[in-house]
Amino acid sequence: MGKTSRKLLFFTLKLLVSGTLLYIVLRKAGAEDVLSLLARIHPLLFMAAVLLYVLALFIGSVRWQMLLPDRFPLRRLFPLYLLGSFFSTFLPGLVGGDAVKIYYLYKETGKGSLALSSVFMDRYVGFTSLMLLGLAAYPLGFKYIRGSWIEWLLPLMVILFVLGSLVVFGLRLGKSIGIVGKLHEYFHEYRRKYGVIGKALLLSFALQLLSVLGIYLLAIGLGVRIPFTSLLLFVPIITVVAAIPVSLSGIGLREASAVLLLGTVGVEPDSATAISLAWFLMAATGRLTGLYEYLRVKER
Repeated sequence: MGKTSRKLLFFTLKLLVSGTLLYIVLRKAGAEDVLSLLARIHPLLFMAAVLLYVLALFIGSVRWQMLLPDRFPLRRLFPLYLLGSFFSTFLPGLVGGDAVKIYYLYKETGKGSLALSSVFMDRYVGFTSLMLLGLAAYPLGFKYIRGSWIEWLLPLMVILFVLGSLVVFGLRLGKSIGIVGKLHEYFHEYRRKYGVIGKALLLSFALQLLSVLGIYLLAIGLGVRIPFTSLLLFVPIITVVAAIPVSLSGIGLREASAVLLLGTVGVEPDSATAISLAWFLMAATGRLTGLYEYLRVKER
């Protein structure tokens, strides 16, 4: 089987997973009720959420700049960040958003290992901040999940993340392989730069909080009241679940986990599904800004 055939097969399988999960969720929630809720969302609150999301993307590009050993202008990094985000949403499974950022940064710098390492570190710091935010919110939101199997979900995610980090970076697996060895060198070099990592984590916290605030505005726009503290706990869990690479852009996984978690605070399945789909639409609308950069680069 050729490379293109494998990509198409994986794309088809992801499409099948997303379609099946979304069908199950909509069947339980009621597709007409969900669509009715989405149609009534407050337009100003939706646009405010989109603006917060774009601001979060800008903060992400600033974090990426900090994690680059070579000084690189933000006016070039931010468009590349938008470009990667656009591809990750609108061409899922065929061209990864991170691969696009790596490619265009390589075209700009001529340094493939630098491009790969910086994008990986940007992802890693972002994921670390997501886990830390969930842990910080865990005592506040524990009352909503006490006594259910969900109470063990976040601790399990954190433990697996820590163990994975120790195995990969502590044992330096694959260090003899060219590009992997460069990745380890980059990681261990930045591990000693506490100031840079600390600032990157602070920016990541700001990014995550903006995302949670945007989802909170979407819920209000849909007429659904949710405790903000519960979202601080639930959003990291939903984000991690949606990032599992078995669906298209997390579609289906996001909705199923949202129905499960938001149900613990009394949100009905139709409202939880509408919030999740509005979340996806918010991100997709914000990432459309990367289309301009794509067309500009393509023309050039």
